[in-house]
Amino acid sequence: MQRADRVHCRPMLRRVASAMFDKVVFAGGGNRCWWQAGFWDAVSARVELHPRVIAAVSSGAATACLVHANDSSRALAWYQRELAGLRSNVRWTNLVRRGEPLLPHAAIYRKALRALLGGERFRQLLWSAPEIRVPISRLPPGYGPLRATVTGLLAHALDRYVDRGLHPTRGRRLGFTHEVIRVQDCRSERELVDLLVAASCMPPFTPMATIAGLPCLDGGLVDTAPVDIVADVPGSTLVLLTRHRRGLTPVFVREGRVYVQPSRPIGVARWDYTAPSRLRAAYDLGAADAAAFVALFIHDRMPGSSPAPVAVPGDGRVEGPIDGRVSLPRVTPVPLAP
Repeated sequence: MQRADRVHCRPMLRRVASAMFDKVVFAGGGNRCWWQAGFWDAVSARVELHPRVIAAVSSGAATACLVHANDSSRALAWYQRELAGLRSNVRWTNLVRRGEPLLPHAAIYRKALRALLGGERFRQLLWSAPEIRVPISRLPPGYGPLRATVTGLLAHALDRYVDRGLHPTRGRRLGFTHEVIRVQDCRSERELVDLLVAASCMPPFTPMATIAGLPCLDGGLVDTAPVDIVADVPGSTLVLLTRHRRGLTPVFVREGRVYVQPSRPIGVARWDYTAPSRLRAAYDLGAADAAAFVALFIHDRMPGSSPAPVAVPGDGRVEGPIDGRVSLPRVTPVPLAP
């Protein structure tokens, strides 16, 4: 296809993409969620993304709010300034300071949420963003905070390093359950910040959180990509992962859902606040992966293009080709109004 034909078709492609994903899931991942911000910003600059509902867990919840209420570049600049003097993730001097936290993460994270999502940003989020559903993990019956934290972390590690599935199962089997709270139900900035902090609660990095007077932990202990909390909404689903899984292509389909993962491992730890330049690198990788995603998307949908399907790593439940590997769900283009 000639370049002129591609340019002519782009408005229609934007309309197609707008109708394609009714649901978007932001997985958790701490600092790796900056990849999602880069991906979202770059894709939305080319096609209109207007999902009906978003499921966002852990730090992915803050990212989903950020991309709908603020500018990612400003947010990265804020973190650059705030973290510029931080040389360690542990404040060892606080060992001899009574009542002072040993780890700075909770205070920094809460301050960031207030700065980036407060004021007019909060009002914009409530009035213009899609419905955003945020799960928190309620403790198993009979578990105290310490026991729940230790067993939850162990289950999470086993899910990641032993089972290696897209959706963890051990936390749910232990009795952790999701309670879903909508961002749009927050009555104040403080309630929003409390919700987002609770959604990422993971001692010792953050203190045990409480919502409605009951303790809760990171929503990722039940599922790091909670597709089930938007299962009641009909339509197609885009899942933005934050961890690169070997053996899977950057874009793949499972059970009718489109998954996108980083094209390579993201070089930043979940809770490392000592290297703000790595946050930018994660964002830039997301933008680069988005450019490849959009290029494949345009190629796959151009009239006359018909890439040949080939084998795909994984469980084999795929739905045709994209970049010769896997395609996005088929939709009918919507003609532009005159």
